[in-house]
Amino acid sequence: MHFQKSLPRLPIPELSKTSERYLKALKPLLSNDQYTEAERRTQEFILKNGKELQEKLILKDKANKHTSYISEYWFDLYLRDRVPLPINYNPLIVFQYDSKPGYNDQLVRATNLLISAVRFMNSLRENMLEPEVFHLQPRKSNTPLFRKVTGFLPEALSWYGAYLFKAFPLDMSQFHGLFGATRIPLFGKDRIYRDPKSKHILVQRNGHFYVFDVLDGDGNLLLPSELLANLSKILNDNTEKAQHPLGVLTCQNRDEWAKQRKHLEETGNREMLQKIDSAIFNLILDDVSISDDKHKLLQHFLHADGTNRWFDKSFSLIVTKDGCSGVNFEHSWGDGVAVLRFFQELYTETTTKPFVHPDSKPVSNNITVTKLDFKLDDKSINFIENAKKEYKEWCDSLSIDYILYEGLNKEACKKFKVSPDCIMQLGFQAAYHLLHGNYVGTYESCSTSAFKHGRTETMRPCTEQTKLFCDSLHLNKCSKDELRSMLQECSSYHTQLVKEAAMGHGFDRHLFALMKLAEENNLTRPQIYDSYEYKYLNKSILSTSTLSAPSVMAGGFGPVAREGFGIGYSAFPDKLGAAVTSYKAHNDSSQFIEALHKSFIDITNILSS
Repeated sequence: MHFQKSLPRLPIPELSKTSERYLKALKPLLSNDQYTEAERRTQEFILKNGKELQEKLILKDKANKHTSYISEYWFDLYLRDRVPLPINYNPLIVFQYDSKPGYNDQLVRATNLLISAVRFMNSLRENMLEPEVFHLQPRKSNTPLFRKVTGFLPEALSWYGAYLFKAFPLDMSQFHGLFGATRIPLFGKDRIYRDPKSKHILVQRNGHFYVFDVLDGDGNLLLPSELLANLSKILNDNTEKAQHPLGVLTCQNRDEWAKQRKHLEETGNREMLQKIDSAIFNLILDDVSISDDKHKLLQHFLHADGTNRWFDKSFSLIVTKDGCSGVNFEHSWGDGVAVLRFFQELYTETTTKPFVHPDSKPVSNNITVTKLDFKLDDKSINFIENAKKEYKEWCDSLSIDYILYEGLNKEACKKFKVSPDCIMQLGFQAAYHLLHGNYVGTYESCSTSAFKHGRTETMRPCTEQTKLFCDSLHLNKCSKDELRSMLQECSSYHTQLVKEAAMGHGFDRHLFALMKLAEENNLTRPQIYDSYEYKYLNKSILSTSTLSAPSVMAGGFGPVAREGFGIGYSAFPDKLGAAVTSYKAHNDSSQFIEALHKSFIDITNILSS
């Protein structure tokens, strides 16, 4: 937390700039008449309600200097939504396999991941975890000198010292949400429960729940051989699969689950639920093998059948029979920055300095595994059976596919002097236009963690530049030189929008905060928020997010809109990759992947001409 005190605060954009950016994002989506009407409505908002709300927002922000203007509203947005967590909110990230086959054994890999995860947590609890820093020029700043100089500076000045190295410390406030935490379902609005002194982990296998302490009475991590022995005992438990797997209840509408959880507590299960809620995290051991089946991998880590899951935990670490491992995390408490840092550290340590090995022997004199036995009456059993049926129907309605395109990669994009992120986003626009002939609300998540309690900002990748490129590409009326020039324009503007969003100069969070402020002050809801254009822009037909790191094999999430696509993507050193989800009743992910493949080939031909 060394930089936390001196982190800059998330800026509130100027109202005039927000209106400009908003209208620019609307331009490629609307007809001329619709755009004229949108301009009039936006101007009216700026002159009337907007001005008053902006003043109130600035005053509120000044009175709450410990946080950002968006933080409270963003937590509230997540916790009030009543839709189920899996598919709708919880993303997946999957580790690369360990390059040494013996270390992909389920018991060995699960034990090593468990040890590294608890070591990470202990360093966080002891305030020893190195701060997360974005290095603009890593060779110059990611050095012992940087750590020495900034480490000597007092906390109130430390950020400024880092800035002189062209390094940007990131907000660390979300990291505490990783451990000992669960989202508790309540009527109307959930709450996040945390136990900062938790000593046990939760393990799920075959729909059963097990707990055991991983820390001793002094807070020290147990020996690797002891942890190996506890997990070995669970893996050797030959009990049949749970007849009534309780975890499937976390797959439901939040109010429905709140009602059912209340009944479980009233029928003698409060203590068991408390054990689940307070566990450091959830370790899931699945009796399935993934091998190289990417479709199976995406389905398994995104949703599975719900019988061996507890989607409310801050995160679940999932390990299959063949050692395929990853994380499924609840999204309300935090974003990708905290999860990815944790993810990368686990992968690095477990693949370079593992604590247990294929020939390691479990020590059996400190096995403390306890199985949680729930009291389930007929009413609870009925809840579970209905939830299983509904969840299966919902998962079956999902279409999932992926692309690994080797014709372009991260370095090649840079060589052609275009942004890899822009190329991928341009591919999504071109693919959608190829299939549907129009342009839609597109959401790209951009982190604002360079600011105190920053969350995310929306970057709008569908621009007038991308529209011109896609129209020209598909009408076949331009030369490759002309298309390449348009592509360069797309990249330049895309890079500008990413920088603006990362620096807190987007427009989405600002407009959202002004709307929430009107609500909490019982003011008349401004017309702009009920307008056709605002709703059209904010219906995220293409919802996209990237998580790129050497440790990541795959990442993804579900569609945000019923008619939309959820696109998790990465520009890898050797290829471009994307996982695409949609609902079969509205779209076919495989059809989109085909169109995306064609678009990537078109873009590659233009770049390399």
